[in-house]
Parts: sequence; C-alpha cells; structure tokens
Amino acid sequence: MRIATRAQRIEPFYVMEVAKAASRLAREVAGGDRPMVFLNIGEPDFTAPPLVQAAAERAVRAGSTQYTQATGLEPLRERISGWYAQRFGLDVPARRIVVTAGASAALQLACLALVESGDEILMPDPSYPCNRHFVSAAEGTAVLVPTTAAERFQLSAAAVEANWGPRTRGVLLASPSNPTGTSIEPDELRRIHEVVRARDGVTLVDEIYLGLSHESRFGQSALALDDQVVSVNSFSKYFNMTGWRLGWLVVPDALVPVIERLAQNLFICPSTVAQHAALACFEPESIAEYERRRAEFKARRDWFIPALESVGLSVPVVPDGAFYAWADCTGWCERLGLPGSWELAFEIMQRAHVAVTPGRDFGSADTRRFIRLSTASSMEQLQEAARRLRAMAP
Repeated sequence: MRIATRAQRIEPFYVMEVAKAASRLAREVAGGDRPMVFLNIGEPDFTAPPLVQAAAERAVRAGSTQYTQATGLEPLRERISGWYAQRFGLDVPARRIVVTAGASAALQLACLALVESGDEILMPDPSYPCNRHFVSAAEGTAVLVPTTAAERFQLSAAAVEANWGPRTRGVLLASPSNPTGTSIEPDELRRIHEVVRARDGVTLVDEIYLGLSHESRFGQSALALDDQVVSVNSFSKYFNMTGWRLGWLVVPDALVPVIERLAQNLFICPSTVAQHAALACFEPESIAEYERRRAEFKARRDWFIPALESVGLSVPVVPDGAFYAWADCTGWCERLGLPGSWELAFEIMQRAHVAVTPGRDFGSADTRRFIRLSTASSMEQLQEAARRLRAMAP
C-alpha cells in the first residue's frame, strides 16, 4: 500500500512512545513496593468539577445529544465571550469564537485556513511537537528557531525579523508554553506582532494554558493586541476536561465563515454532550473551584522546582504557567555516561520507576540536554518522585 508523503513526514509522538514503555513497566512492577510515578503526561489529576459532570448527565437524560452547528452552541460561545470580559477585561464578541473538537481541531482548522503549500511558519525551539505537525499536515513547513533561557525559551521580535524569509507566512507561538511552562513577555509579544503585521503575516497563539498563569503580567491574552490575532484555547487544562475533547478558536471576523466551512466538512460539530457540560464551567461555583486548583498547581510548582534543583536537575527558567518543569539533565547524563535525555529517561524509568519525558520531541536545539517533568500530579506523587530521584542522583 502506498502511504501519502504527508503522512510519512509526521514523526512519532515520542511523548506517547515513552508513555507506552512506562505503562508496560508499570504492569510489570504492579503490586510491588514502588509502583510507577507518572510525571510524563501533561494531564491534570483533577477531573471536571461537580457542576460540569451534572450538566453532562442532564444533557444525556434530556436527549440533548444531536448535532449542533459547526461553530458550537451559541450559549457556550456567549459564555466564553463573558469569560474573556470577566477574566481579562477583553471584549471578544461571541461571533468571533468557534467551538472546536479540542485545541487540536482548532489548530488544524487554523492551519488549513491560513497555510498554503510551501508556506513557512516560524516557531520556537523547543515547542510542542504536534503544533509543527499541524503546519506540515497543511502542506506548510514549520521553521524552528533556536531559543535560550535568556529569551525564556520563546521567540523574540528580533529573531522573527531575522528569520523571516520570502516564504514565511507567520508565527505560531505558545504562551504559556509546553514544554517549558514559560510565557512571552507582554511587550515582546507586542513587538513580535508588529513585525508580523508589517509583513502582512499571521500571528497564531496557542493559549491553552493561559488560565493557569501564576503571574499577573503573564496572565493576559494575546487577543488584547488587536482583532487580527488568532488564538487557540481549550477546556482541557484550566477547565480539567482533557478527555472531553473540547476547545475553541478566536479569529478575525473575516475568517469565521472560512473556519465554519472547514469545520462543517471535517468535524460536523464538536461533542454535543461536552458542549452542554462546558456551559457549567463558567458558573461562579466552578470558577471558584478552578481557582482553588490553580493555587494547588502553583504550590506544587513552588515545592517541586527546588526539589529538582537540589538533586542537580537545574530548571533555568521557572515556569510561570502550565504545569511543567524543563530541567537541564546535562550533569546527570555526564556522570551516568549517557549520551542524552532520551537514554536518561529510560534509565530513570527503570531504576527509579519515575516516568519523565525526554527533550527529543520538542525540537533539536539542545533538547537532548533536557527532560520535561509534569507537575500535574498530586503533591504526594511529586514528593515520592523527588525521594526516588534523590536516591538515584549520581
């Protein structure tokens, strides 16, 4: 069977390959005194709060399970619009919001609408691997621009300007970022957008971790810049609805009918039950619970980062959002005689029974020096992982 070239260009999602290996080992050690501690997947240990679960049950009992319009339930678009006003002080009209089958569908729709064959999209290295594959699936090319800790592992306006070429279409940013948990300085983001706009390009920003920002200066949406920014968001992270597969896009008015047409053909509509459930995310009781959980994520970060530092896993930039630690493992690799983080991840998995993610997925600019650890697990799990890492430390 002949496989399409575009499919062959997509590399394996190594995060999931490591997860499969960790799950196999976890089954082997099941019942032992050291069950696997999973710090490799960015999934909150919290699930949807009570009001959201109850709303889903009501929708099923009432038979509210048929197709919605491709852009999503109008009341949900209005609730999202209200959240932007309440949380960020932004006027984001519901008509510019398109509910999608997760942030993944939002990114696919945005790339299909904006990227022509041969277009180049600038992205930071390191960055979330699936984002560049959405560009590739749209027949574009993701151009990974190396970043440093001094730049918060984010693109700068100077880097965008220096790497802009005749085929460049725009930028795909993430703030806060996976794998680093860092955000772009607001003034720098504005300068990046000015560079892009001056070249008639597109600024596409992945904001799925925005609700989890821990510092007010970073906790602002790129939509504050102007109405030409395209923002991707999700109910998975802040709203703790990972498996419900629900997200949204905010796009300029002119792009709404284009996205709608694509969504009608590719997805018909997002999950109807998930949409009805998500209406309850914005109730005051639910928001209060989400804020309590956000404070818990911050407490986990504040405890775990120093614990990593104490065993020689340096985190060069403290994450200001999301729930990741991007740790430099150079010293560990040298002392253990390992070539890089890929091998170290399996060594940690075998010896400490702690699953972590090697940097291989996230780019090629020094990523072999780093591992990503998720702080989305409970404090008890993080403390146990820290004890095991301390015992293994070379």
